[in-house]
Amino acid sequence: MAASIINTNIMSLNAQKNLNKNSLSLATSIERLSSGLRVKCA
Repeated sequence: MAASIINTNIMSLNAQKNLNKNSLSLATSIERLSSGLRVKCA
């Protein structure tokens, strides 16, 4: 039981980390778009 809770917490932390990373890159992309620079990565 405890092992599954720990595992879920690790998965949750990974999800939060990925979400933060995606939010940051999204903010950067929007910043580039609004400043008129072309986004070259797909």
